[in-house]
Amino acid sequence: MPYTPIVGTLGYVLSEDGSQVLMIHRNARPDDHHLGKYNGLGGKLEADEDIAACMRREIAEEAGIEVHDMHLRGTISWPGFGKHGEDWLGFIFIITRYSGQVQTENREGTLEWVARERLMELPMWEGDRHFIPLVFDDDPRPFHGVMPYRGGRMQAWSFSRV
Repeated sequence: MPYTPIVGTLGYVLSEDGSQVLMIHRNARPDDHHLGKYNGLGGKLEADEDIAACMRREIAEEAGIEVHDMHLRGTISWPGFGKHGEDWLGFIFIITRYSGQVQTENREGTLEWVARERLMELPMWEGDRHFIPLVFDDDPRPFHGVMPYRGGRMQAWSFSRV
């Protein structure tokens, strides 16, 4: 059977000096699959856009800023990750330059600047702790991972770099 995931983006906006990361605390909707967790910004690809356009749109919608410089850091296949077991394929970006005033909240929750060295202290998906270090490391090669989920729990993690 062909793999037909939901395609999405996940972006980590860096402060001007690179010491902080803009995160969303998903605390606005009681029915949110991510309720209580911190995450980067992003969402689903629309039929009429490429993945970079999706990332720019999602950052504009969720943070109110315009992206000027971003870098693809990796891709992750998340079989079974969705609220109802849907498969996801994510494109992970770092946003290094933007314009505009960052919003303090959106319909999903509160936006917060978090020191990079404190990211792993935040409540987040168990699997995020495996790939976030790759997003911020010094290796210029993108990573490509697979992280199956079942019943809301990560089952495995593997990645390669090319």
